[in-house]
Amino acid sequence: MNTSPWRIAFLNSHPIQYFAPLYAYLDSLDDFEVTALYCSDWSLRGARDPGFEKSFSWDIDLLAGYRASFLGKRAHTRTPGGFWSLFCPEVWQAIRGGRFDALIIHGHGYAANLLALAAAKAAGIKVFVRGETHLGLKRTLVKSLLRKPIMNLFYNLCDGCLAIGSANRDFYAATGVSASKIFQVPYTVDNERFIAESKVDETQRNQIRADFGLPIDQPLLLYASKFQRRKHPDDVLKAAAMLQSQGLRLSILMVGSGEMNQELRTLSESLGLVDVAFPGFVNQAALPRVYGASDVFVLPSENEPWGLIVNEAMCAGLPVLVSSEVGCAPDLVRDRVNGFTFPAGDYMALAARIKAILISADHRAKMGQESLEIIKGWSYKECAAGLRCALGG
Repeated sequence: MNTSPWRIAFLNSHPIQYFAPLYAYLDSLDDFEVTALYCSDWSLRGARDPGFEKSFSWDIDLLAGYRASFLGKRAHTRTPGGFWSLFCPEVWQAIRGGRFDALIIHGHGYAANLLALAAAKAAGIKVFVRGETHLGLKRTLVKSLLRKPIMNLFYNLCDGCLAIGSANRDFYAATGVSASKIFQVPYTVDNERFIAESKVDETQRNQIRADFGLPIDQPLLLYASKFQRRKHPDDVLKAAAMLQSQGLRLSILMVGSGEMNQELRTLSESLGLVDVAFPGFVNQAALPRVYGASDVFVLPSENEPWGLIVNEAMCAGLPVLVSSEVGCAPDLVRDRVNGFTFPAGDYMALAARIKAILISADHRAKMGQESLEIIKGWSYKECAAGLRCALGG
């Protein structure tokens, strides 16, 4: 039985909006003392995100409630990119001198992660890895051939793997990690915040829609993610156009930005879509209200490791339409219960699923309530329980 808090170091490339609230939650518990080691302050200084194709900084506090340490003066100039973009020699002393009981690294994509692993092993500190990979992600032939032996070696050096979901757990097992070394620490968002802040009354809901220039009296389909080709935002527009041509009344809200910005607007016009809005990037503080004003959420991505945006939408009580290539689908999406899955790239199948949800307001509300109940059991509480198991508590 652990009688004093476990001192845990999380190594991250930079403060991440999905991870920081988890660290604060864990640190608020009696049995964890959390320190985040950051290689860069990129997400705080307003640097350019290539996926969104714009510069911005998150508008929620990413440093509150836990200890944070930025590794060296270069943390203020480093920008995450390729493997060597985050080398961070300072990580060696931070781990060797930190008196930690455990180190948690997020994957192996940066040199700093491997250096941190070496530092922890040299100091006799337990190391756990938490990543997003699953067997459904597409790899080149060369990567596929090399991946299993390399990953097997990497995972053998760690004391355990923290699975974010069932697809990720199956990946670890397929690379030879024994079941006794795999612990469920689910991929989560700040459920409490998103549930509370997505609650809007009818007046607020109508005002949000009106602010986007959308009708208040018809169902609203929401896409909220980067405008990237692998995420297939164009399929949302194609599916919606097909349904509108069949006489189904619906509005479409395309939240985000990225490489397909102009292409999507041009496509919307060429399809003759009506009641569609492109508000651009919406930051974290305002996003829950956008969910609250919507009726159905869709993420048609291919090659998607998880899709935490789905967690957020479910916190708002939305039915979810998610492609079968999205990593969270096996755990969070139950066909005909809280939403549907469909083949990535098949906009006709997507249109059929949208129609099945929109056809009945009562059925849609029931599916949304199921989403909320499912996501309540996929929370920081389960993360803490998984970490306790990994640490032997």
